[in-house]
Amino acid sequence: MINIPFRIRFKELLVDYVVILAYLLLLLIVNLGIIYFILDGIPEYTEMQTQLIAAFTSVIPIILLFSYLDYFKSGSVGKRVSGLKLIYKKRRFISSLTRNIIKFLPWQLGHIGVIHGMYSDFSITSIVIMNSGTLLGLILLFMGLSRKDKRHLGDLIAGTKVELH
Repeated sequence: MINIPFRIRFKELLVDYVVILAYLLLLLIVNLGIIYFILDGIPEYTEMQTQLIAAFTSVIPIILLFSYLDYFKSGSVGKRVSGLKLIYKKRRFISSLTRNIIKFLPWQLGHIGVIHGMYSDFSITSIVIMNSGTLLGLILLFMGLSRKDKRHLGDLIAGTKVELH
C-alpha cells in the first residue's frame, strides 16, 4: 500500500467540490427559471416541503452521481483527475451507495439543521443537528486526509479504499 500524498488527496477533493458546485449552479439557474418564468414568484413552502426539496434536488442526486461514478468508473471525477481509483473488498453497488451516503451525510445534516432553524428561530434542536453534521464532516475529512490508508468512515463500513492508479 503506497501512501497517497496530501496534495493528491486535496486535489481530488477540490475537483470534486468544483463538480458539486457546477451542479448546484445549474440547479440554481433551473430553479430561478421555474420561479420567475413559470411560478411568477417564490412560493411559500412548509418546513417539510423545503426539507424534501433540498434532499431530492441536491443531496440525493449528488449521492447517486458519485455512487455511479465510484462503481462504474472506479472513482469520481476528482479521483480520475488526480490519478486515484476506488478499490472494493466486494464490488457491489450497495457498497458504493453506502460509502457515498456516509460521505454526504454531513451535508444533509447541515441542510436539515439550517432549514429547521429557519422555521424554529434556530432552536437547540436545529443547532444540535447542524453541529452534528459539522462534527461528522470534520471526522470524515480528518480521516481521509490523515490516515495512512486515507480511508474515512464510509470506506471502512463499505469495504472500499482509495489507491493511486
